[in-house]
Amino acid sequence: MLSQFTSGEGKQTLKDFFDVPIDVYAVGRLDYDSEGLLILTNDKKLNHQLLNPSFAHEREYWVQVDGEITAEAIHDIEQGVDITVEGKIYRTKKCRATPFKTPPVVPDRNPPIRYRKHLPTSWVKLLLSEGKNRQVRKMTAAVGFPTLRLIRYRIEKCSIESLQPGEMRILTEGETYHFLFPGRNDLHKLSK
Repeated sequence: MLSQFTSGEGKQTLKDFFDVPIDVYAVGRLDYDSEGLLILTNDKKLNHQLLNPSFAHEREYWVQVDGEITAEAIHDIEQGVDITVEGKIYRTKKCRATPFKTPPVVPDRNPPIRYRKHLPTSWVKLLLSEGKNRQVRKMTAAVGFPTLRLIRYRIEKCSIESLQPGEMRILTEGETYHFLFPGRNDLHKLSK
């Protein structure tokens, strides 16, 4: 589905799955082919604080890539790679990248990613503090390992742990600011 409430493309949207007030919108969209944590809110200050690069909140992605990712590719991702953003070359910020020793336990994907029995894949955990359009996919492709499956697992302390695809957890305003801005009580005061 599209991670928005309206579509001119005839694709399913959040409106087809969730009954929320009309003033609620998605913060930090996911690509059509991506999965994971999506924050829905009607708090405009929260939206600004999450999307403004100056706050540099940490995002954790679990990425299945085509092939057995190499130590050199991991190093290059961590140091920053050149990607194209809005038609211009952009150097990504340093980040942390860690290959999973064993594939993470995740729900089956519907529809499944392509399956080729004799071609290997591997999983990588990426911790980023920025979020350019399709950045993770562009980063893995830049080092020669295209993304097959992309899951946004966590933003700061707010994660999808114990949630199934399509499930929603409603947080109080206090919980929201606690999970998304740990140690920053001053931000919660801004929302009032």
